[in-house]
Amino acid sequence: MKKLLGLLIVTILSVNTVMAEEFKVAVVDVPQVVNASAQVQALKKDQQAKAQEIVKFIEKARKDVAAISDAKKKQTAEEKFNKELVAKKEKMDKDYANKLKAIDESISAQITAKAKEKGYNVVLSKGIVLYGGDDLTAEMVKVIK
Repeated sequence: MKKLLGLLIVTILSVNTVMAEEFKVAVVDVPQVVNASAQVQALKKDQQAKAQEIVKFIEKARKDVAAISDAKKKQTAEEKFNKELVAKKEKMDKDYANKLKAIDESISAQITAKAKEKGYNVVLSKGIVLYGGDDLTAEMVKVIK
């Protein structure tokens, strides 16, 4: 087993040495690119606006429930408002997740296209690379905006 593992390591190292001249690696600071995206900024603003709508809904529901004096009607109204709140929150979260996924796919596609255009074999997140690789972050920020 040890011989097999040793042979595997030697083989990988020799293949990597041969391929090193042909293999190009790029790095991208993905969080920086995402934060620079106009789509992400617009999505954040939209999410904040929807959160404000939910806050207004909660305030109105509290006032409406407080105005009811009958205990049964009050409980019924609270349940109704809670169901509406949960539905609104779930819809907001689902819409946000779908839009974020689409933006993520778009950014990933743009990074892939730029890497292929420049002849890179691999693009890694800058956060996991300690050393090496050509940094494409600045170029991607310009492309994504």
